[in-house]
Amino acid sequence: MFQIPFMLPTFKGGVHPYDNKAHTKDIKIQELAAPKTMIFPVIQHTGAPSEVVVNVGDSVKVGQLIAKQGGYISANHHSSVSGTVVAIEPRLHPNGSYINSIIIENDNEYQIHDKIKPYSQPDKLTKEEIAKAVSDAGIVGMGGAAFPTHVKLSPPEGKQVRHIIINGSECEPYLTSDYRVMLEDTDELLVGCNLLFKALDALECIIVVESNKKDAIAKISQSPLYKQNDKIKTVEVKTKYPQGGEKQILYAVLGKQLPPGCLPVDVGALVVNVDTCCAISRALTTGMPLITRIVTVSGSAITNKQNFRVPIGTPVADVITGAGGLITQPVKILLGGPMMGIAIHSTEVPIIKGTGALLALTEKDIGTKITTNCTRCGKCVEACPMNLMPTIIDKYCVKFDADMLQKYNISDCIECGSCTYICPAGKDPLQHIRIAKKKLHKINNSKKTEERG
Repeated sequence: MFQIPFMLPTFKGGVHPYDNKAHTKDIKIQELAAPKTMIFPVIQHTGAPSEVVVNVGDSVKVGQLIAKQGGYISANHHSSVSGTVVAIEPRLHPNGSYINSIIIENDNEYQIHDKIKPYSQPDKLTKEEIAKAVSDAGIVGMGGAAFPTHVKLSPPEGKQVRHIIINGSECEPYLTSDYRVMLEDTDELLVGCNLLFKALDALECIIVVESNKKDAIAKISQSPLYKQNDKIKTVEVKTKYPQGGEKQILYAVLGKQLPPGCLPVDVGALVVNVDTCCAISRALTTGMPLITRIVTVSGSAITNKQNFRVPIGTPVADVITGAGGLITQPVKILLGGPMMGIAIHSTEVPIIKGTGALLALTEKDIGTKITTNCTRCGKCVEACPMNLMPTIIDKYCVKFDADMLQKYNISDCIECGSCTYICPAGKDPLQHIRIAKKKLHKINNSKKTEERG
């Protein structure tokens, strides 16, 4: 008798790039020592820049607040080393601009600040106390967007989070940091899940893992903490890019379509990255704010490809040195994955809270594409996970027709790069879309300034 094969949950569109995860996925996370000079930009998050609260010449300790929130949607930043503030000045940021930064000379003593103390009974804290603790710890989304997590833990009046989604998809090629976290920090992850339950009164917590990480699902399922809470469950989803996108994961797991301009809370959900969940656990059980993150260091130009626990503020050059240096000169260095990562032209930029990977890629990794005219094949339309028309949007990006770009919903583009990846003509709609979005943002800001003026 013919049986219909079981179909794993997924979303419409997407692509299947070669994952290139084999180099790092089976190697345990290694601690990376902080170098002599650390750089802490006041922008490491979505929202308003943080405000510097130290002065040149000040002595600081590990976990000490060095920049406070510059508004509600902002984040605190803390020193990952002890030492002396030697400068407060603009430094090159991963986004390519110069951002005011706190420069600390590491004394290699790693003295912990006096205020770093564990909460005596984290499970007894109120919702408001948990949200404040997360805010104080400077925790942001560590899947790339770096949105301040305390905002997500404080839903607007009339909104309730019923479903907590722990995003362990990690669909970007090369990246294995979240995978290693699920394997090595399993109990810490589950403690974080229980704290999120406490903060939000949710009905369920779903840990979402792609089908190429079955051992991570098994490790989580075998934990006593998992078995003790029947509201926590794992869901295996199809391995496909960009499965880790908020809208894509909500559709795959809950069957909920997030309307344009809406947030997950509008459909009763919260999406949190696995490393963010662990950061919440650490902050409330040890008192230590967010001062390190796991970074996948890979690419053919890297000598020792693996995952490192990197002190935030470490320059990229020192991370590469910690990985044994370069085998050969890379053609491109990316912060993040090859689909959505940012190319950098200087290794003096620091690792910040949203940096999940450092890739040093050669010509072999990147490959070459010969650019020809668009053939109207429609592959980009088929691949787009947001049901947009990249070929049309690309045309109006090149012309920069603001009205037509808004008509074709350019703001809904999540910049996943599926259109660029799949294009047989070698075109790069993603780059054009990013440039056009920046222009539109500038125009909108100018209009707001005129209206206020």
